[in-house]
Amino acid sequence: MGKVFKSVEEIQLDGVRFVDARFDLQNKEAGNKLFEEGHAPGAIYIDLEQDLSDMGSSNGRHPMPNKEKLSALFQGLGLQYEDQIVVYDQGAAPFAPRAWWMLTYAGFPNVVIVNGGAPALEEKISFTKDIIKYPPSTIEFVWRDELYAPREAVKAIVDGEVKATLLDARAAARYRGDVEPLDMVAGHIPTAKNFDWEQLKSDGRLQANDELRSKVSQDEHVVVYCGSGVTASPLYAVLADEGYENIQLYVGSFSDWITQYAVEKGTNE
Repeated sequence: MGKVFKSVEEIQLDGVRFVDARFDLQNKEAGNKLFEEGHAPGAIYIDLEQDLSDMGSSNGRHPMPNKEKLSALFQGLGLQYEDQIVVYDQGAAPFAPRAWWMLTYAGFPNVVIVNGGAPALEEKISFTKDIIKYPPSTIEFVWRDELYAPREAVKAIVDGEVKATLLDARAAARYRGDVEPLDMVAGHIPTAKNFDWEQLKSDGRLQANDELRSKVSQDEHVVVYCGSGVTASPLYAVLADEGYENIQLYVGSFSDWITQYAVEKGTNE
């Protein structure tokens, strides 16, 4: 898959298509407001909930959009497969990784994340308030279905029918079921291990560490999830950046799992 995260110095900034994915789960309008106040030249804005989730679905809190919705989004934004796409958020956040994953799932071959986000990017180039409307594109999408784990695939892992490691990206207290601030049920998907995605943060950037490398090996089939599929995205992206190849994202995550199946509490480690 190649490098997912690149520093501003590593990115050729001329002629790229910028995607601004800034968002705030506590203030849903904040990302778009930041975009309007200033963004990378020629950038388009992609909203976590309006664009990268199907909020009308009951399959979790940030459900997986269907292919028709994603097709219409990416074509409407004028994106092409030959584009060099550079995604950024506010830095060390899950929103650029969510956008990167959706673009990669849709078959775009040249997508990277600015490590350090908008603050790092703005040190290198001048942001603008100018908003460009691109003509729609026509793409024959080649979907990468192997990157996505639906609920049924996760159930097969839990039941022992498929050998894979489930990796829960939430905080340890939520994984154990000590607390649950967002979902109706506390605990984790049976058999899952835990690695809090916040441990990937380092000086405004996201990067792997030895604890993550010791948690899952590169020869394992790993399925990552979190509460609603958002904060699992940076964990997925960092694993991909490290060269892990057999990884999938359960976009529905815990909030989707609990609509149908039982959970575990405590720890498996």
